[in-house]
Amino acid sequence: MSSTEQPVPRILSAVPPARPVRVGAGERLRTVRLSGLTLTVRSRPPVRDGLPPALYVHGLGGSSQNWSLLMEPLAERVDGEALDLPGFGDSPPPDDGDYSIPGHARAVIRYLDASGRGPVHLVGNSLGGAVSTRVAALRPDLVRTLTLVSPALPELPPQMTAVPTSLLAIPGVTRLFTRLTRDWDAERRTREAMALTYGNPSRVSPENFALAVQEFERKLALPYFWDALTRSARGLVDSYTLGGRHSMWRQAERVLAPTLLVYGMRDQLVSYRMAQRAGAAFRDSRLLTLVDAGHVAMMEYPEAVAQGVRELLDDVTGREGRAGREGREDGGRRGDPGMRTAPVPGTDGSGAARG
Repeated sequence: MSSTEQPVPRILSAVPPARPVRVGAGERLRTVRLSGLTLTVRSRPPVRDGLPPALYVHGLGGSSQNWSLLMEPLAERVDGEALDLPGFGDSPPPDDGDYSIPGHARAVIRYLDASGRGPVHLVGNSLGGAVSTRVAALRPDLVRTLTLVSPALPELPPQMTAVPTSLLAIPGVTRLFTRLTRDWDAERRTREAMALTYGNPSRVSPENFALAVQEFERKLALPYFWDALTRSARGLVDSYTLGGRHSMWRQAERVLAPTLLVYGMRDQLVSYRMAQRAGAAFRDSRLLTLVDAGHVAMMEYPEAVAQGVRELLDDVTGREGRAGREGREDGGRRGDPGMRTAPVPGTDGSGAARG
């Protein structure tokens, strides 16, 4: 090294290594390092080469594992990856400590830009739904279709069952909650979380419940778990107060990508009444209603959600094919990118209603 060169500082992680995260059969994990940001990416190899890319974004307190049950049946249609957002799953906290909706959206955008996988079929749940909406509004070049499962878009006033989660955003509440629940073990915490997020927790198999308990034990051992949860909840609540062009509903109106909205009628965190408003906000949307599902339909009824996604992909592929043919016939003057899809009533065997 010459005398004019500055030494490169060696940065050591202050976070102790955590218990290894679970990797399901057929899945892979890899670490992506960007400036000031380290992300863990879960993937399932597609059944054949050349399939379009998809990216899954989890909700508050979740991880890429939330998508494992959906990624498997969709592996025949997309080349799927699921992110652990900064501070969740196996991703460490971001260097800048930004857990706001714009901060999480920037992480997703930076990953897509760095990976070169866009445009992707983007899928988000809850907090991840709000993040994915912002990504699709700001960077339409990165999003081919958008699927939102119980997206956490502003609902004022919120339904009463969602108020305790919202209270985590208030300074000091998390400290009080952890003190009041200090005697709760991981099994009880898992049961309480499932009672809030599942339409019918009894549908969870003993094996999957045991795996969920193990994951909760792993998260509780992370020194930053409560901080990431609290600050992300605060970022979500803060996004509800934004007005003008920064409003989440205004962001939804800017989304160009064909959008599938998935709502559960037993959702205790995002009211089903918001489905109508979301359908009006997203300009090219269709609705899948799961009568018995709660907040995490992709975990409760993965095949029903997968079928909804397949129908969205078929619709978009057919539309792109027609636009291509018409463009060749008349020099590209025809086609309506803002076209709405008319509601198609009906039900499927899983209690799913489409409209």
